[in-house]
This record gives sequence, C-alpha cells and structure tokens, in this order.
Amino acid sequence: MFLSWHDEPKFNMGPENGTAVTEFILEGFSGLDQRLQLLLSLFFLLIYLTTVMGNATIIFLVYADHRLQTPMYFFIGNLAFLEIWFTSSTSIKLVVILGSGRRTISLSSCFAQSYFYFALGCTEFVLLVVMSFDRYVAICQPLRYAAIMKPQLCIHLVVAAWVTGFTLFSYRLVILSQLTFCGSNKIHHFFCDNSPLFKLSCSDTSLLWKIDSVFLSFVILGSLCLTLAFYMCILFCILHLPAASGRKKAFTTCSSHLTTLAIVYGSCIVLYACPSEYVSLETNSIVALLNTVLYPFLNPFIYSLRNKTVILALNEAIAHITTQLFP
Repeated sequence: MFLSWHDEPKFNMGPENGTAVTEFILEGFSGLDQRLQLLLSLFFLLIYLTTVMGNATIIFLVYADHRLQTPMYFFIGNLAFLEIWFTSSTSIKLVVILGSGRRTISLSSCFAQSYFYFALGCTEFVLLVVMSFDRYVAICQPLRYAAIMKPQLCIHLVVAAWVTGFTLFSYRLVILSQLTFCGSNKIHHFFCDNSPLFKLSCSDTSLLWKIDSVFLSFVILGSLCLTLAFYMCILFCILHLPAASGRKKAFTTCSSHLTTLAIVYGSCIVLYACPSEYVSLETNSIVALLNTVLYPFLNPFIYSLRNKTVILALNEAIAHITTQLFP
C-alpha cells in the first residue's frame, strides 16, 4: 500500500459526533505491489480509452451513415453514449488511484459518484429491456416492424429510460445526505459503492440496507425478467424460421447478446440483488470490475463492431478520412 501526503485523513469538528469525516480514502487494490498497481493502472487506462473510442465510433457512425439510422442502431447509439459516462464514473478514479496513489475523494464527490453510478446503471437496464423489445418486434413481427417502431416511439422510449434512471435513484442522494461519518474514512473499494459507504457510517443503517436491497433487487430482477421474456419469445420465433442459415445467424446474434447480459446481470445480482451486508468487500471490488470495466469494453464489439453493415460503414468512413488527409 502506498499513500501520498494528499491521502492523510482530514476531519472537521462536528457538533454531535466529535469528529466528522470530510473526505474518504479509496483503498481498493492497495495491498498490491506498487509496480503491479502501476501496471494495472496502464492496463485499465488502455481498456478505458478503447471503450471510449469504440463507443464514440459507434455514435459517430450511427449519426453519419444513413444505413445505420434505424431503430436498432438508434438504441445501440444511446447505449454507447451511456457506456462512455458509466465507465467514466468509476474507471477514471480507478486509474488515478492505481497510477498516482492519490486515493482521497471528498464527501460530495463520493456521493455524486455513487448517484451517477446507480442512475446510469438503472438507465442501462431499462435500455436493455427496450433493445430486447426492439429485437422481438424485428424478428417475430417483421411485417409490422416499421409501423410499430416509429421514430417518435423510439425517442419516447429512450427519454423514458434516462428519466426513469435519474429520477428513481434520486432517493440515493436523500439517503446519503442523512448519513453521518465520524469514524474511519477508509473505503475498501475503488469507488463509492453502497456497501462500503453504509458500513462506514456512524448512523443506524439497518433500515437503509433493507430499502436499498429491495429497490435494487426490483430494478435488476424486474428488468432481467422482462429481457429474458423477450428473448424467450425470440427463441421460439427463431426455431420456426424456415431457412437454416437464418436460424444460425439469429442464434449467433442472440447468444452473443446473452453473453454480455450474463456478465452485467450476474455481477449485479451478486452485488446488489443479494443482501449487500453479507458480501465481502474484497468480493465486491473484484466482481464490480465486471460491470464497470469489462462489460462497457465488450459492448461495442458485441452489439455493433461484428456487424457487416457497421464494418462497411466504418471502412468507408476511414477511406473518406484518409482521402481527405492524403489526397
């Protein structure tokens, strides 16, 4: 473990608790050798930059290429935009604490990070349900697809996803503002997750544990059930496709989607759908890497960059840019 002088605990005198914590120290992966931490910092930085570039490329292609201006790619573009912000909410701080040893984070920044992490996560779950519904209509009701998935409906669904995520999880700011922190200020995690924050609080958090667990379980399991229901319908439709090549292509696409869904839902169920009190902080940190680092990294490749139309659009864009730079 290595801490710079910036990481010395800072306290203010509180009227009731003697000392009140004004900032936290993120101790995630602090037990590793310093050189290994630096190596991990470079590794996570590379993954982060690749994630941002991959998702930004998808957004650009969806906006610039008329062939990709369909409901499916409209939703994928929104998911790519969300993934940039979602991974940025935790990965940037992770790279900093591993690379420089600056592990401190103020209370307000910690609470803001927690809010955006969960709000963006909820928005993503709603978007995944919307995307599975879009695929259901496209595969099971292709003749009615254009009539059902009109541009107005697509926009309304995306707006509803963002509003739902950021509105529902505004309760977290209320909960966090009611907590007092007067003891240790060391968070055994690489970001301000709910479990380590609640465990550090001097307040009685037994009711908050229950509220948070029930609410997160409802969001995670509810969206999972809806998503799986649409994919089950898609599976039955695929089995009735007349052409074997069509069935193979559809199965390949759905299996890759389900792989990424297994990563994000599996990690979130372990961390949040189960009572968080009983999940060790070490397990919490390792499993959290799956949905904060790995899942956003895989999304561009799973949903878009394996698609022939997207690859064609990307090659044409690269050729056009090359021609402009080197006429």
